[in-house]
Amino acid sequence: MAERAQYVTLGVAEELFAAPVEKVQEILDMRPIARLPQAPANLLGMIDVRGQGIPVVDLRLTLGLPAAPDNENTRIIVLALAGQDGDLRLGLRADRVFEVTILDEADLDPPPAVSGSWSGRCIAGIGRRNGRFVTVLDLERLLGAFETVTEAA
Repeated sequence: MAERAQYVTLGVAEELFAAPVEKVQEILDMRPIARLPQAPANLLGMIDVRGQGIPVVDLRLTLGLPAAPDNENTRIIVLALAGQDGDLRLGLRADRVFEVTILDEADLDPPPAVSGSWSGRCIAGIGRRNGRFVTVLDLERLLGAFETVTEAA
C-alpha cells in the first residue's frame, strides 16, 4: 500500500492552504521581525532561528490579500525549499496553522484553467478535506523570488 502525502494545513483570511509536510522544518509563534530597508511589502524582514537569519514572507500579501495584524494564532512556518543554487530556508507568516493531515483523496485536482492573466502557477493542486477545498501551494514557485534574500543572510 502506497503512503499518502501529508500536508500542514494553514489558514489565511477565510481560505485553507496546505504545504507538503516534508518542506516544513518548524512552526514558530510570532516573534520580533527585523525590518529590511526598501524590502517589498510582502517581505517582512528577518528572524533569528538558533543563530541563523531567516527571511520572513507574509503569505497574505504574497497572495494579494489585504494585510492583517498579528494575533494569538499567527505563526511563522519555517520552510526548507529547493532553490536554484541549493537549499533555501524561508519563514512564511500565516494567520493560523491547523494540523498535519492527509487529504481526502490521494490525487490533487489541477488548478482551474481560466483564461486571462491568472495562471495559478503557484498552485501545486487542489484537494479536499472535510468538505472544503484545500489549495496545495507550490512553494518554490510562490517563494522562489526570495532566494536572493536568503543567500545574503
